Amino acid sequence: MQDILIKAARIRLVIFDVDGVLTDGSLYLGNNGEELKAFNIKDGLGMKMLLNSGVEIGIITARSSALVSRRMESLGITHVYQGRQEKLPAYEELMQKLGLDDAQAAYVGDDLIDLPLMRRTGLAVAVGDAHALVRQHAHWQTPSPGGRGAAREVCELIMKAQGTLDKAFQAYLAP
Repeated sequence: MQDILIKAARIRLVIFDVDGVLTDGSLYLGNNGEELKAFNIKDGLGMKMLLNSGVEIGIITARSSALVSRRMESLGITHVYQGRQEKLPAYEELMQKLGLDDAQAAYVGDDLIDLPLMRRTGLAVAVGDAHALVRQHAHWQTPSPGGRGAAREVCELIMKAQGTLDKAFQAYLAP
């Protein structure tokens, strides 16, 4: 675990996939064609805490959804790349924009489409219910499955490694 904390201490950007990571991977389709997704509120708070600690957050997802745009806007996440079947070009664009190198980025994924970024970043994370090959290529695996607190676990791991987690918790313990 010490090597994971060392990797996590270097992270300046965490990139999340959406379906299967920020959601449980279910896709709800209404009779009128509307698409619904369920996001975990605990994941959202973890992401806000991570942003407040000074770590950037990005989203790179293969699907496009106005719902994802609204959720990310509500969390204050501005680096959102949707409709990217090929995720590597979006990653390279974001890394150049932020002036970061691979060792400073973490990627959280669950399925085969996530492997190119997981193999490139300094900290590759698989959610608890990720595909077996994805878990095999991860530096760390969350205890929780996607959409059920996995993103929160990633955020807290990075904040712990960077010494910002206790301060974030104290904000909720103050009178």
